[in-house]
Amino acid sequence: MFAIITGGTKGIGYSVAKCLGKAGYNLLLTYGADTFSAQKSCAELKKTYGIEAIALQADVSDRKAVDIIARHVENRDLTVDVIVLNAGLTCRDSFEEIKEADWERVFHANVQFPTFLLQRLLGRIREGGSVIFTGSLMAILPHGMSLPYGVTKAAVHALVKNLVKFLSPHGIRVNAVAPGFVDTDWQKAKPSEVRRAIESKIALGRFSSPDELADIYRMLIENTYINGEIIVADGGYSYR
Repeated sequence: MFAIITGGTKGIGYSVAKCLGKAGYNLLLTYGADTFSAQKSCAELKKTYGIEAIALQADVSDRKAVDIIARHVENRDLTVDVIVLNAGLTCRDSFEEIKEADWERVFHANVQFPTFLLQRLLGRIREGGSVIFTGSLMAILPHGMSLPYGVTKAAVHALVKNLVKFLSPHGIRVNAVAPGFVDTDWQKAKPSEVRRAIESKIALGRFSSPDELADIYRMLIENTYINGEIIVADGGYSYR
């Protein structure tokens, strides 16, 4: 079994990689810039699970990234069972200050890159394969911190729904996970008062662990009747 995870060497992507590695998948994990950490992550996966794990540098903001990944797969004549389209970018500039170039950069990374990577790899995905996008709670509940991120993730959710029609003839399912607040390094770095304010709005009173979230990705792979769904995992955000 073989899976590709974009942005798979840290955060949510790495937790998904561990989950699939434990299940016996060989992995191709893409990353943006930190080669040392990416190689370390792959070495840990190989040692722990006895699988093949390759780190491939392919920055989602680079328009060459699709070709880099596709050529790697094509040159090795690989058949893909799972693609997790997890990598993405944000821009936290205010509405008054955001530049068109930054807006387009986020759209390219979060919408165009996964769309055209999937198009390029379509003939390599086996019948019965699974594609999973990482969406966001911010695509559902408007947030004041990143307009382009929320809008692009809403586009990702719509993309999943629409792709069902196009991938069905190929026997490929497509779904998304829309995380709420997850205890990645980014979230752990937030001031304690900010974290407490967020936790006060979550019915469960805490952030998700990355491993809890990874279990949902695996469920979407293994349950062969789930198709075209956006699975929200937010611990009951806004219920308190």
